[in-house]
Amino acid sequence: MGHDLRELFAKERDRKAYVMKKGHEKRFLSKLDEKLPKQEIKKKSNSFFWIRIAAAAVILFGTAIYFFSGGTKESLKTDTQIVEKNSLEKQLRTVSLGDLSPDLKKIESYYVTNINLELSELDFTGENKAIVDSYMERLGELDKEYSRLNVELNEIGPNDDTINALIQNLQLRLQLLHKLKTKLNQLKSSKNEQESSNII
Repeated sequence: MGHDLRELFAKERDRKAYVMKKGHEKRFLSKLDEKLPKQEIKKKSNSFFWIRIAAAAVILFGTAIYFFSGGTKESLKTDTQIVEKNSLEKQLRTVSLGDLSPDLKKIESYYVTNINLELSELDFTGENKAIVDSYMERLGELDKEYSRLNVELNEIGPNDDTINALIQNLQLRLQLLHKLKTKLNQLKSSKNEQESSNII
């Protein structure tokens, strides 16, 4: 009585030829579409839509940062000499004001950042070149004095007089740039007034 079921099914398949009715595949797909929830498909495509938007925003943001950072570097390049703290070699060998304490580092970086910001915002034209050059000459003198004070700081060591002189030097440079900016604005406004009076 022990029959092998596999053999029975194989014989059954051989005896009967199964043929699918016409349109079976279309009916199956239509029933499948009815049973599957359509919302899941929309949610998946919706999530991909937002992912694509986020990726595009990240790419645009990165590109904007790249171009704006490149543009600011080019706008800082001028014919006049920008005041620098020290050359790279000297910085590696010497101690500066910012190396003494975190508070002094904050003070130094505050003034150096503001000095560079003021320099970058100056409007250089042919008409104000003489004034700008005279102020830049004074800034150059202050920069040399700052370098001399840094040498003194390294040779003698930190003391209150040297530290105060370094801070005052930075303050003077920033004040000088504020005066230059005010002077340039005054010249610009007086020029505009003259032009408007000539028009009238």
